[in-house]
Amino acid sequence: MKINQVEELVGITKKNIRFYEDQGLIHPGRNSENGYRDYTLEDVAVLNQIKLLRRLEVPIEEILKLQKDELTLSNCLEMRITEFAKRQKDMDVLSELCKEIIDSGEGLSGLNTDKYLEDMKRLEKGGVRFMDINQIDVKKKKRGPIIAAIVSILFMAAMIILMFWSKVVDPSTPILLIVITVAIFGAMIVGVCIALSQRLKEIDGGEEHEASKY
Repeated sequence: MKINQVEELVGITKKNIRFYEDQGLIHPGRNSENGYRDYTLEDVAVLNQIKLLRRLEVPIEEILKLQKDELTLSNCLEMRITEFAKRQKDMDVLSELCKEIIDSGEGLSGLNTDKYLEDMKRLEKGGVRFMDINQIDVKKKKRGPIIAAIVSILFMAAMIILMFWSKVVDPSTPILLIVITVAIFGAMIVGVCIALSQRLKEIDGGEEHEASKY
């Protein structure tokens, strides 16, 4: 069957299906007539296994080991249980800290921040992991420039392709015009990439990055 049918059956996007193939998790055959991938019901079953395991947060590396019988399913899931229990313990500690602050009756202006920050530092030394919300903010801030850069690059790449296409359709199109246009748009693409790189560095070295040090 074709990848579109597999996508509909399993509920995994074509991009992810190809990713799992690249990682060596599935090995679809090829249609001898057209060379296209030809997925079987066995491939569908394997993809459903992968879908379940990934939702249980099993890493790709461990799924490969499972498939090669280098790791048992029981051992794999026992490791997940340990991780989930640790995460739950961390969440319980955070909940208790929130309750402690509530029970103290302190408002924002009278909040004993030094005490609670010291408590958190002590808990971290004891193995408790707190979510780094600053890193999440950094990722969100990066998203806008990256999307804008991709859109700009795609537009300029399309213009370059259009110029070559115009030469194919109309051979009388001056080659100098094509060269100049391609050079301009090519330079703009390079400029966008440089600007994006600088912007991402600014974000990494900005307020969010500095805040994460405290």
